[in-house]
Amino acid sequence: MSSKVVFKTYQQDQLSLLPPSYDDLVPKNHPVRIVNTIIDHIDISALEKSYKGGGTSSYHPRMLLKVVIYAYLRNIYSSRKIEQALRENVH
Repeated sequence: MSSKVVFKTYQQDQLSLLPPSYDDLVPKNHPVRIVNTIIDHIDISALEKSYKGGGTSSYHPRMLLKVVIYAYLRNIYSSRKIEQALRENVH
């Protein structure tokens, strides 16, 4: 029995009240933009196929891969430190 995989909504260009876009807060030459571009062009279909359906929705694997790679780029290896950086750092 195979259930359909459901990911949480992932809209990177989502607007917020102030400023109009998170994109405005990240400088054009910031390394996070390079990570974003590279991961957007990588085929992760094998990774997506490993997700089992059912249960609650999951975070999109592409977004999680971007988070982990950028954290490693910034020498953040602890999952708790990554969680803290996600709450405090817009990048």
